[in-house]
Amino acid sequence: MLTTPFAEAIQEAERVITTAPHVRDEQDLVEGYDYLAGSIRASVQMAWAYQRDFPYFVRSTGPYTKMGLDNPDTLYFHAWLRDDAEYVVTGRRGTTVDLSFQILDGAYSPIAVPGSTAAFDDREIRTEPDGSFRLFLGPGLPGAGMLVVREVFSDWAGERPGMLRIQRADRIGAAPPPPTMDALTKRYGVAGKILISRLRTFLAFAERFYLNLPVNTLTPPRSTPGGLTTQFSSAGHYELDDDQAMVITVPASDAPYQGIQLGSMWYVSLDYINHQTSLTRDQARIDPDGMIRYVVSERNPGVANWLERLGHRRGYVQLRWQRLSRELTGEDGPRVDIMAVDDLPKQLPHYRPIGPGAWRERIAARQAATAARMLG
Repeated sequence: MLTTPFAEAIQEAERVITTAPHVRDEQDLVEGYDYLAGSIRASVQMAWAYQRDFPYFVRSTGPYTKMGLDNPDTLYFHAWLRDDAEYVVTGRRGTTVDLSFQILDGAYSPIAVPGSTAAFDDREIRTEPDGSFRLFLGPGLPGAGMLVVREVFSDWAGERPGMLRIQRADRIGAAPPPPTMDALTKRYGVAGKILISRLRTFLAFAERFYLNLPVNTLTPPRSTPGGLTTQFSSAGHYELDDDQAMVITVPASDAPYQGIQLGSMWYVSLDYINHQTSLTRDQARIDPDGMIRYVVSERNPGVANWLERLGHRRGYVQLRWQRLSRELTGEDGPRVDIMAVDDLPKQLPHYRPIGPGAWRERIAARQAATAARMLG
């Protein structure tokens, strides 16, 4: 049957899930199978989006197709390229805090991060008064295989996304050939390969970049791997009992974007729609001394900057700064303290509790803003 290679890939993908080294209990497996479902959807989408002569932007990851510790504040898009062709990207700039472009020479694999042949943001693009822009890429970008676009929000409710379109310059006005049986056979095969690679790659990626770090610590700010020249990040992993809290103290940055998020051991974001598992600087409460104090815990500590663990005794933490105009130092980075949840009122400077009603309002605002953001 034409779909046999893809069906076999799904069976192999299930084995990857059930034998993942971090799986300890049923919750890990339930989340793994949910992650598998999103990966199957994403792999089919990516295989059918492989159109280098008639490309279009596809959503690389989202709430239901998560991968690679996806940033809840970012809309990710990608399109495939030929390195010997010219492409035209047209669009209209939204009001988001950052819009960046990166050309990769390949895809992520379990042993390598793809090379970046170019990386820039919209500050290097001429934008008309109405927000419209036109960008020409190639030919002559050796090894160029994919264009990745990231649109980043800081104020979920107030900022609006823009619009994007990509065309191969010498195919404008033409039409792609109709699908053939041979082409569909190849696409199902490619979808299977993408699925297996996707799962294995990011499990290996997490182990390579996070799990070798001491637990309950965060690195100083460092340039993000992969060529994102205006982004720094601080990363780590936690392991906490239910009566413990990780308090992360970091200066409120002058960078246009600053954010923090939690991730599961599957190296994907936690539910950021219905729970507060991430915060931007605009969403966070900044203390009078200019510091932001995040509290990672299972029990509700009653503070505005609570990051919900959602039953995850272990997980990942990532802070990001974007659209930087200077390099960050250790002074810009986080300090981590582990303490009892019950001790927070006397240990946290400027401790200000919030009630259940105020918390419910925060979650309702996230739900409404996410829906508006995803609809564009």
